[in-house]
Amino acid sequence: MAQADNGSWLKKLGPGLVTGAADDDPSGIATYSQAGAKFGMGLLWTIVFTYPLMVAIQLIAARIGQVTGHGLATNIRQHCPTWLLYSLVLLLVIANAINIAADIAAMADAAHLLVGGMRHAYVVFFGVLSIVLQVFIPYARYVKILKWLTLALLAYVATVFVIRIPWGQVLVHALIPSLKLNADAITMIVAIFGTTISPYLFFWQASQEVEDQRADADARKLRDAPPAYARKVLNRIRSDTFIGMGFSNLVAFFIILTTAITLNANGVTQIETSAQAAEALRPVAGEFAFLLFSLGIIGTGLLAVPVLAGSAAYAMAGTFRWKNSLAHRPMAAQRFYGIIAVSTLVGVAINFMPIDPIKALFWSAVINGVISVPIMVVMMWLASRRDVMGRLTPPLRLKAAGWIATGAMALAVVAMFWSMVVAPG
Repeated sequence: MAQADNGSWLKKLGPGLVTGAADDDPSGIATYSQAGAKFGMGLLWTIVFTYPLMVAIQLIAARIGQVTGHGLATNIRQHCPTWLLYSLVLLLVIANAINIAADIAAMADAAHLLVGGMRHAYVVFFGVLSIVLQVFIPYARYVKILKWLTLALLAYVATVFVIRIPWGQVLVHALIPSLKLNADAITMIVAIFGTTISPYLFFWQASQEVEDQRADADARKLRDAPPAYARKVLNRIRSDTFIGMGFSNLVAFFIILTTAITLNANGVTQIETSAQAAEALRPVAGEFAFLLFSLGIIGTGLLAVPVLAGSAAYAMAGTFRWKNSLAHRPMAAQRFYGIIAVSTLVGVAINFMPIDPIKALFWSAVINGVISVPIMVVMMWLASRRDVMGRLTPPLRLKAAGWIATGAMALAVVAMFWSMVVAPG
């Protein structure tokens, strides 16, 4: 009986777990590595602070998907002005393309560090592999692959056990902000916020809740479901999201901690990519830490790139009323799968252009932070409307947490622009 219960519990982990794990993509790893290398343990508190905010806004996204039976773009199209829909989706697709390019570049750099060879060949290989994963593998099997890929994140937990950690100092920095807020620090905080609370995660988790609903012959939109059934599904979403986002932020915390203890403490403060972070670890923390960090970059990239491309495809399909499901065969949803392929190939192509991948890597996180704000406002507005959610509008506590998350992100973005324009340095 216990074994059956355990299996049932594991099956509950789905969209929330994959979404949380995809949040720690190679560009996120680079951002967290930069934070640890440049500011030491001074930004550990941001990970603790963003966890409840991240949980709240992802719960809102998942709830919208399950209650309405539609993804975010479809709901925005049905209830918001067309210009707003097009603007939000365009910004999302642009940010995702930059993020895909940065992630593929990081994976290629990590592969080059591990086995040598031509970096551009790895760029093409990882791009094509990501397309194949989504287009040609049936949804039920594909989701299982994504779940297994989340284990790649354990590499960053493991690195903590091969270095010495002053846990007393860690606790203080995790709970008490202790950093001078200049332009660089504020921009880094926005980048961390933009990495942990990213628009593509909203669209992905809402759409995956819809996919799970469609895949279950007995499932139904929660608006039309009996109260007992709705409570059961919402409880599953809550557990899945709390665990998934907790896993995500725990890994982010360990990446900042590892680079702070090893790199910052030894005077290495200018890390620009995740591959550089891995390489810098080798003389400081040893070969095993380097190997774990490098393999983690590749594993998380294979998880994140399909999520980035998939969220862009869901957004475009919802905007233009295309068929949109990973359960469909490619020929039955050509435009949906076409967006997946094109957005990934654009990411590949950017790596062959004279664009600084280092700047793209960092600024993709900043762009995500900026465009999160209007998308979060629209999500909160949709979730609060009874004509959208019926009797299942979020409880007051969740609404408050969602608006606090939106306000915190807006405040961080305003502070970043203020620091750049009014008080540089």
